[in-house]
Amino acid sequence: MSDGRKPLSQMLTDLCDDPREETLVGDIVHSFGRRAFGALLFVFAVPNMLPLPPGSSTVLGAPLMLLAPQIALGVAAPWLPHLVRRRSIRTNDLRGVFSRLLPMLQRVERLSRPRLFFLFGPVSDRLIGLICTLLAFVLILPIPFGNLLPAFTIGALALALFQRDGVIALIGYISASISTGVLVLTAGAVMAAVEQLGNWFGF
Repeated sequence: MSDGRKPLSQMLTDLCDDPREETLVGDIVHSFGRRAFGALLFVFAVPNMLPLPPGSSTVLGAPLMLLAPQIALGVAAPWLPHLVRRRSIRTNDLRGVFSRLLPMLQRVERLSRPRLFFLFGPVSDRLIGLICTLLAFVLILPIPFGNLLPAFTIGALALALFQRDGVIALIGYISASISTGVLVLTAGAVMAAVEQLGNWFGF
């Protein structure tokens, strides 16, 4: 990064290299410092793009439901309940997830830089928080294959916040539009199928 701050990939590498068997969520929040919002949204959203055990998206989506609304409300620093902050995550699990994601993230970071600053600020950041809140709600729903686009969108907007890169933000906005369209089409198809079933059974 051009401003000399530690890149997110390095922060995640440090997190995965922690010798402790388990890491507290509160310690993860503290390690990200002033840019914790973007980093945390990325950490909890992007793993949903990978094949995970059933129910994982619900577990990972819950912290997003706490964090994203705080961005939408303009909160300066992330707040998590004590119970959440004291929860632990196995370091081996972190390594398993981010070892697959770090090469991609590092490639993006080589191309990324702070730019298009008009896409950030009190109003724009809150818009990002609102979009991430809505998509986080979608993530926790048990929709088959329904978590890929929302996870990508939240991850892109989170990285945009972290990097202050307007190009990545634009990619996130485009992905959000596509996600909305897909969800509308999916909801319409489900409703049509339910209605058809009702007609078959005479309801």
